[in-house]
Amino acid sequence: MATMRVPVAAVATMRAAQISRPGGGFQIVEREIPEPGSGQVRIKVQACGVCHSDVLTVEGGWPGLQYPRVPGHEVAGVIDEVGERVSAWKKGQRVGVGWHGGHDNTCRECRRGDFRNCRNLKIPGISYDGGYAQYMVAPIEALASIPEPLNDVDAAPLLCAGITTYNALRHSGAFPGDLVAVQGIGGLGHLGIQFADKFGYNVAAIGRGAETGPLAKKLGASVYIDARSADPVQELQKLGGARVILATAPSSKAMSDLIDGLGPNGELIVIGASSDPIEVTPLQLINGSRRIQGWASGTAADSEDTLNFAEKKGVRAMIEKHPLEEAAEAYARMMSGKAQFRVVLTM
Repeated sequence: MATMRVPVAAVATMRAAQISRPGGGFQIVEREIPEPGSGQVRIKVQACGVCHSDVLTVEGGWPGLQYPRVPGHEVAGVIDEVGERVSAWKKGQRVGVGWHGGHDNTCRECRRGDFRNCRNLKIPGISYDGGYAQYMVAPIEALASIPEPLNDVDAAPLLCAGITTYNALRHSGAFPGDLVAVQGIGGLGHLGIQFADKFGYNVAAIGRGAETGPLAKKLGASVYIDARSADPVQELQKLGGARVILATAPSSKAMSDLIDGLGPNGELIVIGASSDPIEVTPLQLINGSRRIQGWASGTAADSEDTLNFAEKKGVRAMIEKHPLEEAAEAYARMMSGKAQFRVVLTM
């Protein structure tokens, strides 16, 4: 008697750019499309920004990171499936996921509403697979709604570089008309200048080389200070001293050199990550009641604020696009420092 064979359903797969071990480089692989669990959604990724922080996954700089891992925390896409206990988010809804990829709701900070500083913060591409793939799964507390007029490629870098500069500036205490200096005109700085201008600040951009001046002015700076030909501290003090200096370039020495450019009650806000120390004397802080503040990203609600503000005011990143299959080339381009200014993968 012949045995009937029951056909086995084919497993749906997707392409992903994964890191199999620290320093091992990218592999384009076929993976099974993940299913969302309780309190999660599956996102069909449309675009994912390539951020310098992805080096933590690529090179193994985050303690306890498990491999293989798919990087990516500047994700824009569409909800493809919802898990159990998900009611506020629907299939077909456009969403983004940034650095803040979820929180525990139980630690001291979360219980006080300080989700940004959750002690068990989840990060896409580190805590779970990120957006260098055609699909990803994320918890609902990581989701930000993307306004319809904003396309996915433009939205992606706003979910990390954008929210970091926007959030730092709006919490700085500066008022419209105050002098706000942006140090560095790169992936963070070129967005910081635009946000500072739209907030109504008097914006001074600090870069290196006269050739950068026209771009800084186009982005919204009223003053460009070329650190190669002039002393930024003296130039800032001629303008009355900066209420805020947004330090975006990852050079602790450059940040240290700018502290005396602050005016009374001035604040140096550090968002450019560097491992060497910022050097400052107590007298530099005491005289003029100056402060140094670090700032990291924000929650999904902050991402929504960033996206809506950027869409309404015309703030956009300057972007170089690469297909997912060129993840290694896109990452190398970003790490070279030659990209103008953000790199985004498209699916």
